[in-house]
Amino acid sequence: MVPGNQSAVTMFILQRFTDDPWLQLALFFLFFTLFVAALVGNVLIIMTIHCSPDLHTPMYFFLVNLALLDVASTSTVLPKVLQSLVAENTISFGGCLTQMFVFSWLLGSELLLFSAMAYDRYLAICRPLHYGTLMSGRVCVSLAAFVWSMGALNSLMLTCLALPLSFCGPNLITHFFCEIPSVLLLSCSPTFINDVMTIITDMFLTGLNFLLTMTSYSFIITSILRINSAEGKQRAFSTCSSHLVVVTLYYSTVLYTYVRPALGSAGILDKAVAVLYTTVTPSLNPLIYTLRNKEFKASFKKLLFFPK
Repeated sequence: MVPGNQSAVTMFILQRFTDDPWLQLALFFLFFTLFVAALVGNVLIIMTIHCSPDLHTPMYFFLVNLALLDVASTSTVLPKVLQSLVAENTISFGGCLTQMFVFSWLLGSELLLFSAMAYDRYLAICRPLHYGTLMSGRVCVSLAAFVWSMGALNSLMLTCLALPLSFCGPNLITHFFCEIPSVLLLSCSPTFINDVMTIITDMFLTGLNFLLTMTSYSFIITSILRINSAEGKQRAFSTCSSHLVVVTLYYSTVLYTYVRPALGSAGILDKAVAVLYTTVTPSLNPLIYTLRNKEFKASFKKLLFFPK
């Protein structure tokens, strides 16, 4: 237990998806497959970009950061999920707070990173002559540092607000991992400030960043439509459509989850939505971002068949 916290609860129980042994086994293999796919896919992205000088550009720099975030987020959530499907489904008070902090950090950082990626694509398509100056290596590193640090600051604030709360029972978290909205529901203390701050930070990270991303893409689409060459339009759309698909899925599910604290839990629906941004999206990101990317596929083939 965290020093200074007067909670009577020292252990939380994570609610399983089901008590049916056969369905538990099926879910274990499903989540294990998605976990391996997320790890292998994102690690391959990092290795390919690192070993390919042709891919040392701002777009791929941000893609490496996204892959790192996906690896870290799935590694934070899924191992405990897999354990709960075959063995005990408990987590210590400190472990729950740690998982809550790390996942919130990664989640907030990923939302900010999507805006940075949209800004990069805006400069590349709408201001190509100034792209090298406006998106230099120093600017890229500064943006990445801002993304990671702001995500950590947001998570630290929300986690610290949870420390003074008392948890005197029940200790069953109606979720498959420790996430801020589901943990707040168990507090015996008033959580009004926590709920308000959670909604405010989510509206800032999710709502504002989604607005910035959509604004960037409105300029991008306008510029693409002005391109005379059909091939040029197709190439521009191919580099942006994948990002737009991921952003729309990710923002909508996160916004739903973090605006709900004051409304209670929707049970299985909350879990299904959470599965999308904790498991499915990190597993699909490698495919979505590379399947239509000729440069990446060429570099990957060179790395796979003609390693130096």
